[in-house]
Amino acid sequence: MSAQPTDSTEPYEVIHLGGEAAAIVPLADLRRLRAVERHATAQAREDAEIEATLAGHDDWARAGRPGARTHDDVMAELLGQ
Repeated sequence: MSAQPTDSTEPYEVIHLGGEAAAIVPLADLRRLRAVERHATAQAREDAEIEATLAGHDDWARAGRPGARTHDDVMAELLGQ
């Protein structure tokens, strides 16, 4: 058996529900992801989580940081001013 790398640029449809974005992927891709995660080391899972978080931040920054607030605004709220 040989493993072939998957095309990470595969375009998936993205939907938005309740303020969250979700990708619609073929079940085979979801099953493969679950199997890879199940067999991955703890370090590999942690590295993947970090990479995913950074990618999400990059997407947020490219979108103009929607929902971002100024430091002064947040501090005023936290301090009850």
